[in-house]
Amino acid sequence: MLRLKKIAITGGVASGKSSVCRFFEELGACVVNADELVHDLLVPDTALGQQVIQILGLNVVSEGKISRRIIAEKVFKNRQLLEALEKLLHPAVLKKIEERYAEASRTGEYTFFAVEIPLLFEIGNEGFYDIVVAVLADEAIAKKRFAAAGFQQEEYDRRMHRQMNPHQKALRAHYTIHNNGSLEDLQRQVIALNQTIHKR
Repeated sequence: MLRLKKIAITGGVASGKSSVCRFFEELGACVVNADELVHDLLVPDTALGQQVIQILGLNVVSEGKISRRIIAEKVFKNRQLLEALEKLLHPAVLKKIEERYAEASRTGEYTFFAVEIPLLFEIGNEGFYDIVVAVLADEAIAKKRFAAAGFQQEEYDRRMHRQMNPHQKALRAHYTIHNNGSLEDLQRQVIALNQTIHKR
């Protein structure tokens, strides 16, 4: 059985990473979203959930769930809390990604394994992947998309502040997708890149 290639999709806030992943999924890839894994892990009745509550306080639990909104409000104002939370979450997320990769490899039904992971370089996880793809969008366009999704400007700045500059990510990636145009244009780039990856 051929080993399933592992592809990391990274980039700045509102650059179009999720759209790129969706198009790869349509082309037969198994797609995993690191942020969704965090969401799945943040459950009050798990060991990890209890540790998060211990660090951040009981008021992060709202309606029986750990609120990511309340967590964000707390940690983005306090670097020590953010670092303590990341120390807990990052290893747990990486373990889940490895488990998903093992599952996807066993089925033999996917073209490759793709992970949407915004903080790939920041946490030094690029070595796990065969190929890294950076998705780049002009800042003005990314901000417009972010606002259209219902987020505040300050939230964009806050998220980007804890990330590496997107152009630096592109320099370290194997491939770069430029997402300043239409979804059709983005899809064409993904189809072309998909063919390139399979020829490697």
